Amino acid sequence: MSTEPIDLSRNGNDVGTIGDRLARYIFFGCAAVTIATTLAIVLVLVNGATDFFSTVSLTEFFTGTDWSPRAADNPSFGVLPLVWGTLMITVGSALIAIPIGTLTAIYLSEYASSRVRRVVKPTLEILAGIPTIVYGFFALSFITPILQQIYPGTGTFNAAAGAIVVGVMIIPMVSSISEDAMSSVPDSLRNAAYGLGATKLEVSTQVVLPASLSGILAAYVLAISRAIGETMAVTLAAGALAQVTMNPFAEIQTMTAYMVEIGTGDASVGSIGYQSLFAIGLTLFVMTFLMNVLSMWIRSRYREEYQ
Repeated sequence: MSTEPIDLSRNGNDVGTIGDRLARYIFFGCAAVTIATTLAIVLVLVNGATDFFSTVSLTEFFTGTDWSPRAADNPSFGVLPLVWGTLMITVGSALIAIPIGTLTAIYLSEYASSRVRRVVKPTLEILAGIPTIVYGFFALSFITPILQQIYPGTGTFNAAAGAIVVGVMIIPMVSSISEDAMSSVPDSLRNAAYGLGATKLEVSTQVVLPASLSGILAAYVLAISRAIGETMAVTLAAGALAQVTMNPFAEIQTMTAYMVEIGTGDASVGSIGYQSLFAIGLTLFVMTFLMNVLSMWIRSRYREEYQ
């Protein structure tokens, strides 16, 4: 009878190799699905936009100031009113969210106790989880009446209410990402500043803030991208009148709001109005894509690495 020991190392390595290969295939499959989905979206948008631009010239689309695609006599396809409305909401919301979100992040990172931080930060994340259509109803029933009391000429639908409610929506994104960036700054930098006689405010604004600048700027860009793509809140709050106006209390329409209007309306498939959805969608995709590219460039350009 043989008493030689059994070598199990080979079988164990085989099992490990099979498991590693299986995990690699699963992970690759998940990554491939995301890439394929993105490519499919781009191809659908490009295909539909090609049909649209075969009828409407690029010059008319990108320079025209009249957007009336469903006019019976003389339809116009100048996208500038929709782009203008989108930029009004984006800029207005950024003016609200960036200072409030940044100051909130500084408080959570530098001033708040661990107990307060454990309460405030989850509360902000809950605010980010509220459905956007609820924000739209909030703007329509609460923010707009207040604006009408301050400025009686404010209409039921207006750009100011849309900008305010979108600004409130993106505050959690600005504050949370910025706070994470500030918290990653080593305490050695803070202690060195305190050792030189700096105050709490000076450490927060002159040491921590510059050291976490890349993450903070990336938070700004991502929040602005979120504001550009917001749909239901601005659809309910800002209205559906495509126009170029400097009056923040006037009704406007954003690109996303137009897509909701046409997508849920009676535009027949294959019509020029239906095809305009793809042109607007592709324009919006390019805008948000450029914002994401800018975010990645900012992170790589201003990123600080600490030992």
